Amino acid sequence: MDTVTLGKTGITVNKNGFGALPIQRICLEDAVSLARNAYDGGITFFDTARFYTDSEEKLGAAFCGMREKVYIATKTAAQTPEELFAQLEVSLRNLRTDYIDIYQFHNPSFCPKPGDGTGLYEAMEEARRQGKIRHIGITNHRLAVAKEAVASGLYETLQFPFSYLALEQDIALVEMCREAGMGFIAMKALSGGLIGSSAAAYAFLAQYEGVLPIWGVQRQSELEEFLSYIQNPPVMTPEIREQIERDRKELGGEFCRGCGYCMPCPAGIEINNCARMSLLLRRSPSALQLTEEVQEKMRKIEDCLHCNQCRQRCPYNLDTPALLQKNYEDYKQVLAGKVSVG
Repeated sequence: MDTVTLGKTGITVNKNGFGALPIQRICLEDAVSLARNAYDGGITFFDTARFYTDSEEKLGAAFCGMREKVYIATKTAAQTPEELFAQLEVSLRNLRTDYIDIYQFHNPSFCPKPGDGTGLYEAMEEARRQGKIRHIGITNHRLAVAKEAVASGLYETLQFPFSYLALEQDIALVEMCREAGMGFIAMKALSGGLIGSSAAAYAFLAQYEGVLPIWGVQRQSELEEFLSYIQNPPVMTPEIREQIERDRKELGGEFCRGCGYCMPCPAGIEINNCARMSLLLRRSPSALQLTEEVQEKMRKIEDCLHCNQCRQRCPYNLDTPALLQKNYEDYKQVLAGKVSVG
């Protein structure tokens, strides 16, 4: 069994974390069953956020009466100390607990620090003094903010996108965390669904002993796949290495990760899916992407206002309007039968 210790927090868990964003999409009963099955199978780290709609409430219902048996991380997007304390109280109530193991700043555009004038980090410290949180973490999609957080020495964990599509600079960030004694929580280990083999994804991440992947789980079949890795963790083989290299060649360069920070779109475009439609067509059953509903979503690209708000918000500095148009043209070619996909 592979385990991970999250830096100086001392939190040691199986190298499979449960990402609770997708359980927003299922009913309470199914979500509770899924989370409890995850625990029964050996997963003890659960990550959610105040703004994952009812995700916190579902985890609270799942672990009521057994709180001490699991580690729960959640997040706040507060802009002021008052907001932070208000959101913290809601999270505690939703999770049916009196403490949170890791409380994380949720993708801030800057690295909160003491004395920066916002009072946000000071509020985190006060919450920890009160015993309402045990460890302070930060999540981000911006490399510069993430590196600043590591260098600051203020945070015990960093949550950042990390998969086998990572660039050298991302791998260097993992090493920075290791040297700083900082836990690294890997989000988007399947790159928003573009990586089709969870075994290959796991084998890549297993090479980094201090990295804890949190897998977004919505279905029992998905959960069982990850639970199987507890007793039989995939390891890097020549075949997996070849698969990774093929994917890197296909997905290298500029592509939408589907993080959603470009949203909402004033024209109503579902940017986080439409801007990567070409890849979705080729890396998932294409019939799923050719329904009337998806066609209507793609047609919304014609309403683009070219306001560039999405481009300004993109943490990966993508030319999102151009990417949308490119994907739309490709989609129309597929619909017309001029381009075949799997």
